[in-house]
Amino acid sequence: MATVRSRAMPNWKRALDLACLLFAFPVLVPLVLIIVFWIKLLSQGPVLFRQERVGYRGSRFTCLKFRSMKADADNNVHKNYLKELIHSEQPMTKIDAKGDSRLIPLGALLRSTGLDELPQLLNVLRGEMSVVGPRPCIPYEYEHYLPWQKERLDTLPGLTGLWQVSGKNKTTFNEMIKLDIAYVKNKSLWLDIRIILKTIPALILQVCETRASRRTRLLTQQERTLKGI
Repeated sequence: MATVRSRAMPNWKRALDLACLLFAFPVLVPLVLIIVFWIKLLSQGPVLFRQERVGYRGSRFTCLKFRSMKADADNNVHKNYLKELIHSEQPMTKIDAKGDSRLIPLGALLRSTGLDELPQLLNVLRGEMSVVGPRPCIPYEYEHYLPWQKERLDTLPGLTGLWQVSGKNKTTFNEMIKLDIAYVKNKSLWLDIRIILKTIPALILQVCETRASRRTRLLTQQERTLKGI
């Protein structure tokens, strides 16, 4: 892992990652404890969800997340949905934006705010991820990549990135790939700082859009019920 990290990350990038971790730790500890308590209280199963992801130049690592779904959730639902997105020009909206019975109570909030990804700070500490970079893909997603799309893996994956602050839920799969490749080719200290500063506003906008989408869906369902459809 040390060899991968040294080739993947310039000195300024590792320094920025460590600075972000030092700043975030005291701020996020109370929030992490609340999330842990909430998951344990309202859902059976482990607090953390561990999943194999594809990182720098195809290397594999275990990515950590707070579990936002039921322990026995069917993974094929996401697999089929992702396959459809890859081979279409549909926007990259999350599957739970339309409602997902696999989610635990407040699981949708964890996912829409990105709070479920807080444990990935440990992946950053271990050098498997960076604060800024393309999102780490799942092996079955990687299997569908064309040769040119694999260029997005020529840097460490990140918690946030150019795609996330560029209207990610409105972009197609290929647009996401192109944004990630643009970051790989142009990454710099100032670009990383700009992306970090844009992340919170982007998350707030994402939460607002998700809530608006749910309200619209509920109203539509109520109207259909009233009409006896």
